Amino acid sequence: QVQLVESGGGLVQAGGSLRLSCAASGRTFITYTMGWFRQAPGKDRDFVAASSWSGGDTYYADSVKGRFTISRDNAKATVYLQMNSLKPEDTAVYFCAVDELGSRRRTDPAVYEYWGQGTQVTVSS
Repeated sequence: QVQLVESGGGLVQAGGSLRLSCAASGRTFITYTMGWFRQAPGKDRDFVAASSWSGGDTYYADSVKGRFTISRDNAKATVYLQMNSLKPEDTAVYFCAVDELGSRRRTDPAVYEYWGQGTQVTVSS
């Protein structure tokens, strides 16, 4: 089992920044692909970003490229999502997730085995 706890969400004005954190506990964290997803009310859960186990490979949704940065600290078993230049359309509940097998289908939420409870991000215009 892997437990994930997100933090860092909140209310911010458009153009502002937030940094989300996701702390993992349980089984070995270091070998997992970690992902961030978001879900707005009435919409599907969408891929935001993912990081390979080493942090050397990162992947982003087109909508956040150049604004969001995913990083991880394996010593702390924590993954981060730095969000800059936030827009009202970034408003959603943000979830971190673990993919134990490192699937190439990293944008598909179905390949992630463990999920956090989510943290709300609200961007006002």
